[in-house]
Amino acid sequence: MELRLNDEGFLCNIEDWTKEVAIFLAGENHLQLSPLHWEIIFFIRQYYNDYQHLPNARVFTKAIAKKLGVEKGNSRYLHKLFPQGPLKYACKIAGLPKPPTCL
Repeated sequence: MELRLNDEGFLCNIEDWTKEVAIFLAGENHLQLSPLHWEIIFFIRQYYNDYQHLPNARVFTKAIAKKLGVEKGNSRYLHKLFPQGPLKYACKIAGLPKPPTCL
């Protein structure tokens, strides 16, 4: 698959994102996507579409709790899905820019 990625593995053009791209990016980051991952990926894509910016980790977790329930809107749950960093890797696999608050 030919994609333009930046030096940290984020898509250079968010318009290049497809489900197949997400599966590829997940594999590159040693993740196998389940329906639970997709729920968070589609959530963050919708958030970005609605607000035209990415939240910090705290706001991300609270927004998930509000939309998907507190059992999913907590850091323990999100770290199980994205062990290397929920916000950063959800955004990466969702084809979004790197959140400004992530190292």
